[in-house]
Amino acid sequence: MYSHDTYGLGHIRRTMAIANHLRNENTNILILTGSPIAGRFNFPEQIDYVRIPGMIKQTNEEYIPLAIRIDQEQALNIRTNIILATAKTFKPDLFIVDKEPLGLKKEVLPTLIWLKNKLKKTRTILGLRDILDDSEVIRNDWQDKDVYRYLECLYDEIWIYGNKDIYNPVEQYNIPPCIHDRVYFTGYIPRNEIKKNARSKIRNQFRLLDDDIFVLVTTGGGGDGKEVLEQYLAMHDYYPTSLPLKSVLITGPFMPKKEREKIKKHAKQHGIKTLPFHPRMEELIRAADLVISMGGYNTLCEILTQQTPSLIIPRETPRKEQLIRAKRLKERGLIDYLRWSEVTPQLLREKIFALLENEEIEKAMKDFQLTGLDTMLNRLDSFRYMEDTDDDLQQGNG
Repeated sequence: MYSHDTYGLGHIRRTMAIANHLRNENTNILILTGSPIAGRFNFPEQIDYVRIPGMIKQTNEEYIPLAIRIDQEQALNIRTNIILATAKTFKPDLFIVDKEPLGLKKEVLPTLIWLKNKLKKTRTILGLRDILDDSEVIRNDWQDKDVYRYLECLYDEIWIYGNKDIYNPVEQYNIPPCIHDRVYFTGYIPRNEIKKNARSKIRNQFRLLDDDIFVLVTTGGGGDGKEVLEQYLAMHDYYPTSLPLKSVLITGPFMPKKEREKIKKHAKQHGIKTLPFHPRMEELIRAADLVISMGGYNTLCEILTQQTPSLIIPRETPRKEQLIRAKRLKERGLIDYLRWSEVTPQLLREKIFALLENEEIEKAMKDFQLTGLDTMLNRLDSFRYMEDTDDDLQQGNG
């Protein structure tokens, strides 16, 4: 599994969720990742990772090394060579590429070509989250990078980790008709279902009483989440004595230290606890009465799995992915959201208490099925069936 992980937590968390579900006693899974915090996660038996040098996005097209002081081209050459060498040594039966069809700056392209030429039985899969960006942006980007041609000749299947009736990338991104039969909508990817007693356990850890209203505010990796946390604290400044809320803020491991310390100091004035990172976000979300987040794919999958009401304040630059997702999920009655330009202490407070009393959202979440992992397992079963059939035909048993 390849996960380019230039910044944030989304790609590695999605990859880990898939790997955890696909593993069994007969399956080894190796993850290629650029995430600088991959080592903070617990990797179960038969899952391991190869760390490639981290890159950080400067603009949509410009990346620089995260830690080592070399130029972009050198760093990309190292990453490209590690990816190819690992594939040649590991010889995978299945190669799943996350989000970027050709990898960061086409770094996976040599590996995809080698697999097609040398390991013809290897299945190559492109895994796309439900929404990448505004449709025109993706169409232009894929056209410029010749992605459409490579989709046709290098990938056996495309798995879309979402529901067709919520957002249809096949139409939105002009995926060519000749490969429509290779596209599978898996549905959203569920996360670990937390046991009922875990809710009380977590709340006890944070000294929360049964009738306390617990609000969790999380910004994912935190590199661009400062404003969400500041808006939440500004609401407490505006209502210093009339908010019956107990809160925990997750700043994210990639928030600059100065910003994180500033948030922590401000939060402390209101008795609010801050954490830079939590390895088991599902447990915190399960324990919360309400989650406020930016609406990244993985956070929303965790929210929907734990069926916790949520208010989304989506990022709108440099990508519109979170805003589009928030709009589509609100149309399904699954979440509520506020745009950046609309946020005020008064409206934020109003939205929070409206959500806490909204039984319709809870009902909608209970009825919503997250089928992603089961669909992937079904695809693997179909691969095994086709391989067995091919073997029978070659042996004259068909």
